[in-house]
Amino acid sequence: MQKARKIIIDTDPGQDDACAIMLALGSPDEVEVLGLTVVAGNVPLSMTSRNARIVCELSGRTDVPVYEGALKPLQRPQVTAEHVHGKTGLDGAEVDEPTMLVQDQHAVDFIIDTIRREEPGTVTLCTLGPQTNIALALQKAPDIAPRVKELVMMGGGCFEGGNITPAAEFNIYVDPQASKIVLASGIPIVMMPLDVTHQLMTTKARVARIQAIGSRVSDVVVQWLQFFERFDIEKYGSDGGPLHDPTVIAYLIRPELFSGRTCNVEIEADSELTVGMTVVDWWHVTDRAANATYMRNVDADGFFELLTERLARL
Repeated sequence: MQKARKIIIDTDPGQDDACAIMLALGSPDEVEVLGLTVVAGNVPLSMTSRNARIVCELSGRTDVPVYEGALKPLQRPQVTAEHVHGKTGLDGAEVDEPTMLVQDQHAVDFIIDTIRREEPGTVTLCTLGPQTNIALALQKAPDIAPRVKELVMMGGGCFEGGNITPAAEFNIYVDPQASKIVLASGIPIVMMPLDVTHQLMTTKARVARIQAIGSRVSDVVVQWLQFFERFDIEKYGSDGGPLHDPTVIAYLIRPELFSGRTCNVEIEADSELTVGMTVVDWWHVTDRAANATYMRNVDADGFFELLTERLARL
């Protein structure tokens, strides 16, 4: 039996981030969560820190340390998404305020120290929000890049277009300079873009299967999903909304659910019209070197079966 993969989850919860964290915490045979590092993104840092600890407590995993990171993007003004996630980022369910404390160490230093401490090629970085913390770590300690096993990110969108502007996906748009640093780092990268996540709709039938678990965790998750999906239902006229961030963790547990192509991916960071745009050389029409595996398809039913099964373990 393979040892559980050591991961750091860099996140900005967010209802879909919460589902991703729970998927990881419900899968100890496959992934070992070394820590949660939080960043400003869907909501400001004070709220993403709160939300990460709420998820740990709800999951019965107060042993997982939470580290606070960047308050704002590297260069651009801060952008948040309360219009999607609500004022707290976890609107939709009544939950207790967290009692577990945040760690004293800064998230960037935790990332650096952990990658240096663990055997080379054993730590995977999972980014569910803007990549400011990772970029800061790479700037401060470039020696960590060749020690990282893999970086799996939720971010980007090429064929589907954007979800925060016509051209840009939210996580990349918030800090495109950070994403450029990450994509140029030489770390093996797997991208879970909107092209994949928009295939993962929280339909009434799928949410009903989560509801049928009948636990406190499933009740809260269903309420979060019902709040979260309202924005996308209104926007797309769909049955449910796309579930983005759990794709990162699902890939680590069951990579066969996904398919894509290794190619060159660049981020537009300068044009105000297309800032944050993910430029994917899917057809290899340039001579730019491949730097990411860009996923394009997913087994949606298999994904939701996995998520539901692992939520039932918490």
